Amino acid sequence: MKCGPAVRRRKLGAELRALRAHAGLTSSEAARLVGWHQSKVSRIETGRSKVKPADVRLLLDAYDVQDPDLRELLVVLAGSGEGGRDHWWHAYRGVLPPTYRDFISLESQACAMRTLENSVVPGLLQTPEYAREVTRAAVDGLPDGKVDALVEVRLARQDVLRSNPPLHLSAVLDEAVLRRTVGGPEVMARQLKHLREAAHLPHVRIQVLPFGVGAHVGVTGPFVIFSFPNTSDLDVVVLDHLTSSLHLERKEDLHAYSEAFNSLQVNALSPEESLGFIDGIADAA
Repeated sequence: MKCGPAVRRRKLGAELRALRAHAGLTSSEAARLVGWHQSKVSRIETGRSKVKPADVRLLLDAYDVQDPDLRELLVVLAGSGEGGRDHWWHAYRGVLPPTYRDFISLESQACAMRTLENSVVPGLLQTPEYAREVTRAAVDGLPDGKVDALVEVRLARQDVLRSNPPLHLSAVLDEAVLRRTVGGPEVMARQLKHLREAAHLPHVRIQVLPFGVGAHVGVTGPFVIFSFPNTSDLDVVVLDHLTSSLHLERKEDLHAYSEAFNSLQVNALSPEESLGFIDGIADAA
């Protein structure tokens, strides 16, 4: 199974290889410019070797890459960013599994996120009470202290919606997400209210898939598509499982999931209709 760091290394390597080719350099010429052996450049470009942020900067200088956003993104892929949103989750390493840390890393640097949810409200849109109930249910028997820490992480993740520029979030929610009473009626009422408030943000788009749609392309399970600035070659699909996550990076996979999400949006209620639908469920509760 592919893990997030390996995905990022391969994507970083592919981008550096493309930038070297654009600069008209062979791998041997690039190695001479930065004082390395050619094999090091090759290992970096194929994702077989970890690369330090300082090494990425050396290569970008050699390739005369001036775009500050692209430079920062590639440095982030190497494991160190310069923005204020980077690496806050390291304080929670004791409670976060590596796959979750990697998910947060991708989320914190993405410019857009498309997500299908069939069971629960997406983490970026959860209230504290709702997040606590979901966390307890997902990890049975977890001590209260660790539950508190995981809820803190989930709420801290939501800063990407308030950053400048904010993450653009498009969420398609199956009707079951709205009708599943997580934490009791009062918790759910506050969660539905929070969803309605979030839906009014200019960078948040929420659509509901009513039961009446019947079977749809998303019945096989939820997924997330992360998009990054400057190049679509860095986009990643994330499939979450109970004990692990699968990261898909092949162009054909990205195309398939993008087409699936487009289909879901077409079949879902419009954002305006979805707001009315959420209001109806809240009023009937």
